Amino acid sequence: MDLALDEARKGAAAGEVPIGAVLVDATGQVLASAHNLRETSSDPTAHAEMLVLSTAAQTRGDWRLSDCTLYVTLEPCPMCAGAAVAARLGTIVYAAPDPRAGAAWSLYNIPQDARLNHRCEIRAGIRTEQASALLSQFFEDRR
Repeated sequence: MDLALDEARKGAAAGEVPIGAVLVDATGQVLASAHNLRETSSDPTAHAEMLVLSTAAQTRGDWRLSDCTLYVTLEPCPMCAGAAVAARLGTIVYAAPDPRAGAAWSLYNIPQDARLNHRCEIRAGIRTEQASALLSQFFEDRR
């Protein structure tokens, strides 16, 4: 999660909402890391989670990431939670809950929905205070 928080800080420095993500394989090797790039790229899908899933799949030459763990500083939104399921991701670990758009527990639980063809393990609340502080400070500075 420390690496994801570092990515979030890089995002904030670039004027992006400070959300960072890191994808690691079963051996602990980092396959990809990213921060949000929606503003920089003018791409609504350029969430940190989407970027690491795409990069890791391209690097591996395989869209199936079942042995991987996604570390992200904010609970994934519906798009990112759906992408995690589509990638057959093994585990999602997130720091701060997102009561307005969270789709890995807060509003929905897409990664564990029994109606879907795959379920991801979810672990929440890892380094919540640090991730929440980054987000709060970012938006406070914008006001």
